[in-house]
Amino acid sequence: MASVRIDSHHHFWKYTAKEYDWISNDMSVIRRDFLPPHLAAEIKRAGIDGVVSVQARQTVEETRFLLDFAAKNPFIKGVVGWVPLVEKNAAQQIEGFHGHPKLRGFRHVIQGEPDDNYILRADFNEGIKALHHWGYTYDILIYEKHLPQSIEFVDRHPQQVFIVDHIAKPVIKNDSITAWAKNIREMARRPNVFCKVSGMVTEADWKKWTPGQLQPYFDTVLEAFTPRRLMFGSDWPVSLVASSYSRWVQTVEAAYARLSADEKALIFGKTAQAAYDLK
Repeated sequence: MASVRIDSHHHFWKYTAKEYDWISNDMSVIRRDFLPPHLAAEIKRAGIDGVVSVQARQTVEETRFLLDFAAKNPFIKGVVGWVPLVEKNAAQQIEGFHGHPKLRGFRHVIQGEPDDNYILRADFNEGIKALHHWGYTYDILIYEKHLPQSIEFVDRHPQQVFIVDHIAKPVIKNDSITAWAKNIREMARRPNVFCKVSGMVTEADWKKWTPGQLQPYFDTVLEAFTPRRLMFGSDWPVSLVASSYSRWVQTVEAAYARLSADEKALIFGKTAQAAYDLK
């Protein structure tokens, strides 16, 4: 496939206070609809060619919602949906989606679970086995504190393709890096794990973050995963609480400006194409 620039992580939604109750008062800028025409304008300005749409609601309806958009919008190259992986019929539900050409994987909001060991549940892991059977990826959405459990989880599924979202959400606003760096490097030793350079500005001070503050985190994941397992993502529109779309693209470009053209092409497209098997 020819090299294209891919945003590997964004969301769509039709805003309602009930369904998106996690959007607090200080995030009021994103209390509105975000739909394909809005994103199409953003990526055009930023020089991005295609995107991967990721679930924001934990419903099967959300998966259908995103697949419908993908069918109608060629710039949407892939979809990461949701199914109830802990249910006994998870395998049947996954099979029911098989055949949708743009469905590439699934995700669960582990970071929102009150049980810090949710990712190690036996029923959840049975659901993950079904993903591998049908050739789907799994996005790991966690906070830094969940990395030890997530490493154990990944080791249970050595053939499954995993993608760590938002570099596992270190506490950037406190410049906390030592424990996260140790664990993210350990995670990166697993060759079946990829990582998204995304969601970083919302873990920093939304108004005061600087590229210099983020650089040690950029450098750590680059060293750990190398460009072949590292991919750009915007986390739009959540990211708008801290950065415009174009500013985030420019920040990542500047962070990796020293890399070769081939390495940049991996981070900004080819890695996502490989991990998600984008067509």
